[in-house]
Amino acid sequence: MEVVRLARETDFDGWRQAARALRNRRVPPESALWTVDGQASLFGGRSPSEIAAEPADASEATGGRFTAPKAFVDVATKVVLHRSDERFALLYRVLWRLQDQPSLMHIASDPDVAQLRGFAGEVSRAAHKMKAFVRFREITDEDGEAYVAWFEPAHRVAEATAPFFVRRFANMRFSILTPDVCVHWDLAALAFTPGADPADAPAGDALEDYWRTYYASIFNPARLKVDAMQKEMPKRYWRNLPEAALIPELIAQAQGRTDTMVRQAPSEPSRRVVKAAVRNSRDAPWEGQATTTLDEVAAGVDHCRRCDLWRDATQGVAGEGPGQAKLLFVGEQPGDQEDLAGKPFVGPAGQMFDRALAEAGVPRAETYVTNAVKHFKHELRGKRRIHQTPNAGEVTACRWWLDAERRIIRPRVVVALGATAGLAVLGKPTPIGKVRGQAMPLSGQAQAVVTYHPAYLLRVPDAAAKAEAYARFVEDLRLAWRLAA
Repeated sequence: MEVVRLARETDFDGWRQAARALRNRRVPPESALWTVDGQASLFGGRSPSEIAAEPADASEATGGRFTAPKAFVDVATKVVLHRSDERFALLYRVLWRLQDQPSLMHIASDPDVAQLRGFAGEVSRAAHKMKAFVRFREITDEDGEAYVAWFEPAHRVAEATAPFFVRRFANMRFSILTPDVCVHWDLAALAFTPGADPADAPAGDALEDYWRTYYASIFNPARLKVDAMQKEMPKRYWRNLPEAALIPELIAQAQGRTDTMVRQAPSEPSRRVVKAAVRNSRDAPWEGQATTTLDEVAAGVDHCRRCDLWRDATQGVAGEGPGQAKLLFVGEQPGDQEDLAGKPFVGPAGQMFDRALAEAGVPRAETYVTNAVKHFKHELRGKRRIHQTPNAGEVTACRWWLDAERRIIRPRVVVALGATAGLAVLGKPTPIGKVRGQAMPLSGQAQAVVTYHPAYLLRVPDAAAKAEAYARFVEDLRLAWRLAA
């Protein structure tokens, strides 16, 4: 039994050094025990440098240099941050298999690969939660103003996520205290110290009133989904969030506020916006003038006459989301419920979409969601309106509005949901099975990702095939969010 004693819980370099030496000496996974310095072990153990210094027996050596593929290394750097005690053994087991199975990392159904990618996904979500839920509190020390936050990440992501906070708060002295390690930025250098206790963090400051005001102002009762909210903002983080104290009251008031919103008359766009919209809704842009705001796009879509779909639709449905979103989702067209509500992705496909976004760790409120075609194309069967797929001419006619949304928002990544959206985004027919799961260049330094439409997932009849397609869909959403971030 070869016992490896690593220097710390996140010692990737030490693991790699020892794993390379053990692999070259053909020490099988069941004969390697991975521990961290400070953990008790009945078998003693050696450091990675001691193991690497031992010459390999010629009879045991592999006879050639083995190089792990980049896909494995990328995943491994995340997996070592996971809190599972199995992580180092799992990594070595996969590394052991890679020499004989060089394509192993592409076999999603393999149990070891699935567990490896699952660990990596959980670490990525923990890093995302840290970026979203760290709340600084102002203090004053001998050097003046500084900011301190307490955070308890689900996995050991503090060191890996620290550069994000340096980029975002480069002109602010701060410390982030966690049970694993503390992050410190002094305006010049990033430093790390041992983990701390919650009592070491300040209790509160005046800025918390601003957090509560901001959160209350952006809370939309009409879009409240408690389960999805708690999945995106787990209760384990609430005690560190000043705005969390408002959540029970906001939930209790949501139905009443929604009813009030429904009873109110819709607000009318300004006369200038309507005038510009009518002007731009003709067959070609008016004297080359383009829309410059999302309000103009929304009003223009409702007045659009570039194709005949407006005749049978209730209204045009423009996109929804922040004006500077990094991630833009493009669906096919509004469905029956979207046509009535005037909002994209609020029907059954929208609920599937919201569920997948939450599982992928993508906050919908930070994305812009729209459709390739802005009016509902359908045929009547009795009293039911049955969806019909838009044709290429209708997609082309409506692409002017999609291009306007892209020009105004300037997203880093555009996700095409389904073949119709792929045609609108890429300008050519797109076989989803061949291009999904990869990034493709777009104009303006943006990238495109093509994946399934949520409505397709609802139609898959076989339960196993549906689960597999849904897992791929979530994987594509995670890819798009990583590219955008």
